[in-house]
Amino acid sequence: MKTTYSLLLATSLLFTFTACDKTDVAKGTPSCIRQRINKVTEESPCKEGASVREYFFQGKTVYLFIPGSCIADASSEVLDEDCNTVGYLGGLWGNTQVNGLDFSTAEFKRTIWNSSR
Repeated sequence: MKTTYSLLLATSLLFTFTACDKTDVAKGTPSCIRQRINKVTEESPCKEGASVREYFFQGKTVYLFIPGSCIADASSEVLDEDCNTVGYLGGLWGNTQVNGLDFSTAEFKRTIWNSSR
């Protein structure tokens, strides 16, 4: 009986922790970036056209959070692997730089999530 209970508990916990990630996010994405994406999908009123892209920039992997298309002049947040904000692109002034360097020098790696996935 104790073994059955332990097996049932372990199965329940496994299902609980794997069911938390409701969004289709590319494998190998840091957990804090996954959590941010899940938050966007749950809370953002504007998901159409939203995406998250992975780049190599200034010697590290960064993630560009592109807001949905229903927000005029919205800026895109650039985060590092630990979810620290590195900078913002676009917006009302059309910013193209992060830490004094033009983001066009960033090397695109992959799209890890988009709202149509």
